[in-house]
Amino acid sequence: MSARQYPKVALHELAHITPAQVQALLQRSEEDLDPFIEGAKPIIAAVKADGDEALARYAREFDKAELSSDQIAATKKDFAKAFDTLDRKMIDVLEYAADNIRAFQQEQMPGEMWMKEIRPGVLVGERVAPIDSVACYSPRGKGSFPSVTLMSAIPAVVAGVPNAMILTPPGPDGEVDSATLVAAKLAGVEQVYKCGGVQAVAAAAFGTATIPRCRKIVGPGSPWLVAAKRLLAGQIDPGMPAGPSETIVLADNTANPLIAALDLIIESEHGSDSSAFLVTWDKAIAQQVIDAIPSYWDQMSETLSGYSADVLSGNSGGVVLVEDAQAAYDFINEYAPEHCQVLSKNPFEHLSHIRNASEVLLGEHAAGSIANYLMGPNCVLPTSAAAHTYSPLGVHDFLKSSSVGHLTQRGYDELAPKVYEFARYEGFDAHANSVSQLREDAFNGKLPSKK
Repeated sequence: MSARQYPKVALHELAHITPAQVQALLQRSEEDLDPFIEGAKPIIAAVKADGDEALARYAREFDKAELSSDQIAATKKDFAKAFDTLDRKMIDVLEYAADNIRAFQQEQMPGEMWMKEIRPGVLVGERVAPIDSVACYSPRGKGSFPSVTLMSAIPAVVAGVPNAMILTPPGPDGEVDSATLVAAKLAGVEQVYKCGGVQAVAAAAFGTATIPRCRKIVGPGSPWLVAAKRLLAGQIDPGMPAGPSETIVLADNTANPLIAALDLIIESEHGSDSSAFLVTWDKAIAQQVIDAIPSYWDQMSETLSGYSADVLSGNSGGVVLVEDAQAAYDFINEYAPEHCQVLSKNPFEHLSHIRNASEVLLGEHAAGSIANYLMGPNCVLPTSAAAHTYSPLGVHDFLKSSSVGHLTQRGYDELAPKVYEFARYEGFDAHANSVSQLREDAFNGKLPSKK
């Protein structure tokens, strides 16, 4: 028996609860952003008006870091100190992870340009180019996240972003986490700035004397960060929604319940605002998972087990018992989780049924923690059901495309009469004129006669 006292893991039997109760399970912690939005507004206004002075002031207030306005940027000495002080084993792990992540992102990278002749003399295509400037946000609320630094900065570098930077909150000592600095260097980014939360988004959106203005910001964070991105969407591309962590573990009747319990806890330890559900139609597995979880909580710190217990005992987590596999797929697809782990002796048989999930990990060896750190695919993933329409962070988030078209005389002769009819129908004179006899006259230097 555990010496600690834990709340009971929640069991949600979908067949025995109301539609409103099901909807409550689908909600995320940041769906009601109104309090955060109101709180973010004065911070944004201060950063816009006071720049680095505001950043230093908020570092002292929110991060408890004694920081002055001329200490916002990490220096070469900071990088050197990070490499000198970080344990060599951790540096080796970061290098290993960086290699895997880079290899995956390089596979995602599209060709610079393609063109195809879709009709005789009609050539169309697409050209891709990197975004000019992107800020990669690496959170540090309940710990440091060098993994996020690698996952966001490496695709930016692979994509060829000429001005990529990292924003991360300072610690109480006023310094950037050493592993985050090492990760930044390994990723190929040396512009690292000490600011977090709302003020970081504002700094990237408006620019300060130290921090260059950026076109886009990517990376996960708290509801404060999400609120700031929403408020500043007119100033900076906020990227995909990436808020508090969430997971669904799908366990069929062949799954190991102890593995399911271990993996269900992974994302729930991030904080009480996380979400984590086991979904199964096997009552025995459901109960075995519920019974096993406290034993694993005992192997964690009281703080982290407390976060997990908060999540797994309420409407944001626990065990969802459904009637059959189809009901499980329906719940997952409606929830559209950030992480989805499939525990089964035959996990691939479930894959085609899961349409809406930011990440799908197949089999009992594909622990979510391995994917979070160094499997290769990105751990910065859309949350809050954004997997319905968004994809994981990757090189495509740091690229933009331009359509390219070219017509020969033969192509023009085929298309122009049809365009003329289209333009006349829609009532646009200049559109119609540009493909009429007036164009032929223009080639010959002839202006139309006055009406």
